[in-house]
Amino acid sequence: MTAAGTSVSQECADASGNGALLLIGRPEPGVLLVTLNTPQKRNSLSRAMMAALSDAVASALADRDVAAIVLAAAGPAFCAGHDLKEMTAHRADPDGGRAFFEDTMRACARLMQDIVASPKPVIAAVQGIATAAGCQLVATCDLAVAAATTSFATPGVNIGLFCSTPMVALSRNVPRKQAMEMLLLGEAMSAADAVRHGLINRAVPPERVLDEALGMARIIAAKSRATITIGKHAFYRQIEQPLAAAYNDAAAVMVENMMARDASEGICAFLEKRPPVWSGD
Repeated sequence: MTAAGTSVSQECADASGNGALLLIGRPEPGVLLVTLNTPQKRNSLSRAMMAALSDAVASALADRDVAAIVLAAAGPAFCAGHDLKEMTAHRADPDGGRAFFEDTMRACARLMQDIVASPKPVIAAVQGIATAAGCQLVATCDLAVAAATTSFATPGVNIGLFCSTPMVALSRNVPRKQAMEMLLLGEAMSAADAVRHGLINRAVPPERVLDEALGMARIIAAKSRATITIGKHAFYRQIEQPLAAAYNDAAAVMVENMMARDASEGICAFLEKRPPVWSGD
């Protein structure tokens, strides 16, 4: 599931020599396409994959040409969660794997927080199933488009491993009862239900997933980048606050936003009935 202009990022090469963990492309101006590229492992979040994704988000942060990121995947699965084979292998460690498990969960938490903290909106283009930490990854992205045929699940309870870290992102996206149903029953949620409950934005025919996500990214890339950055940061900050504090914070943000050059330009352009010319300030 790639697009014209996609290229292999050497920084994301798999140290095992099996090729690139990620494919990095620029299908159109302002849009970075990051494709998980280990379909043989169902694009699981190995330690190396999480490090590569964090690096990709950090690189996008430093790139002024990037306005939005589309996160896609190769093969029939979007992401099957953590690499259970990798984790199980570390049970042979002297500590039974505890140190590796702790480092893995910290790396996962950093990745998810990096996505939320990035001023560049991240859009998931989900062509196949997203389970456990893969479902967490979708829930963490700012927007998500999925194939109508795909499904989402937090099935850890079925193997004696409650999806506690996926729960953090899931419970911040879907209503409490639906989140608990997914976590306690371990059953799959359809794409249609995922739209209805707010886990994803749109469910479309499989062949349209990437185009739909790129279309969203294209619209974002045409906006004032300074305004998008202000808004994304304010959204995630206020949503964790009590109502009065959230309004105080949002009001202060509105004032600062009104003082920005792009806000002045955008309002003048609207009143003068002409397209705005953004400066990024």
